Amino acid sequence: MASMDVTIDVIIVMQTVVGLLGNVFLLCHYIILYFTRYRSRSTDVILQHLIVANVLTLLSKGIPQTIAALGWEHSLSDFGCKLIFFLHRVGRGVSMGSICLLSVFQVIMISPQNSRWAELKVKAPKYIVPSMCLCWMLQMLVNIIYPVHMYGKLNDKNITKRQDFGYCSSTIHHKAGKILFALVLIFPDILCLGLMLWNSGSMVFLLYRHNQQVQHIRRNNASPRSLPESRATKTILLLVSSFVYFYTLSFTFQVILSFVEHPSLLLVYMGIIMAACFPAVSPFLLMSRDSTVHRLYFAWIRNAHSPAMMRTM
Repeated sequence: MASMDVTIDVIIVMQTVVGLLGNVFLLCHYIILYFTRYRSRSTDVILQHLIVANVLTLLSKGIPQTIAALGWEHSLSDFGCKLIFFLHRVGRGVSMGSICLLSVFQVIMISPQNSRWAELKVKAPKYIVPSMCLCWMLQMLVNIIYPVHMYGKLNDKNITKRQDFGYCSSTIHHKAGKILFALVLIFPDILCLGLMLWNSGSMVFLLYRHNQQVQHIRRNNASPRSLPESRATKTILLLVSSFVYFYTLSFTFQVILSFVEHPSLLLVYMGIIMAACFPAVSPFLLMSRDSTVHRLYFAWIRNAHSPAMMRTM
């Protein structure tokens, strides 16, 4: 059992470190794009908020677990536990909201000129920043009730029924309270997931119809406008499908943990790993699909090996 705990701790630490490095690198990449000659895309703002939400999620779950792995699991106070779970819920919610907004924006941008969404193509970029700010505020308001019943291991209150989460614990509610509490927190998630799936279906349909219309053009001369749109749409579809997959796994573990009064630490750790999968994987999915990352990387390599640079060394 001790070897199993060590293995899980190593997995969580590696997942946190690799995920943070990927997100920080991608955030630096978008900052470089903003201050260089490369043209910034409207979706870059949404992706920057997604990266910040990923970092928040990884820090709020990975760092406490790393502290627990080092044997300091009793050092978190009540406020620390409440803050950690609140930040994790906000980061997770903003991540979902960013993916949802990204899918909505892309459906609008690839819609035909004669559709009802055509007039929104010009207006949509102006509403990205206000929409993301609204997403942050709504997630903070909705999830402010989540950490109310979280307590640190240092808490000396006489609480008879506790549910252990490794470095924190929570009071156990009766079943009716659990169901009501879960419905309040899950309702925004259901709306976002439904909207994401609807937009994904619309993007697949529009992408298929678009490819059918330009198929004869692509055989002779690739359309410079259609290729970037298709690439961006496929990237967003990849993000949405990855998010839905990892969210389903994480949600399954959360449901099990909610209704099991005394879950094993293995179950708790598996829930932590599943919750951090998308924040750790998504930056590498974006980098693999973003051609500007490759251009900037090779440009840096060329500059690093240029004769002038070699003479200065």
